[in-house]
Amino acid sequence: MADKKEFKGGEIVITIDYEKCTGSGECVTACPVDIYEVVNGKAVAKNVEECVECCACVNACPNNAIEHSSC
Repeated sequence: MADKKEFKGGEIVITIDYEKCTGSGECVTACPVDIYEVVNGKAVAKNVEECVECCACVNACPNNAIEHSSC
């Protein structure tokens, strides 16, 4: 069973696949508005409503663990 976590803010939905996420933190580094943090070895998207929909997180993730409703 897929272990996916959805984070929502306004119209934006960010889904992180925890089976793929290794907590590398590339999304944390790439995000210009500081939405991501790594908690217990997995990426967490907080304050999703502040997302500027640049898709940097999707492109930065080495494991393709991030799905973004706008990207």
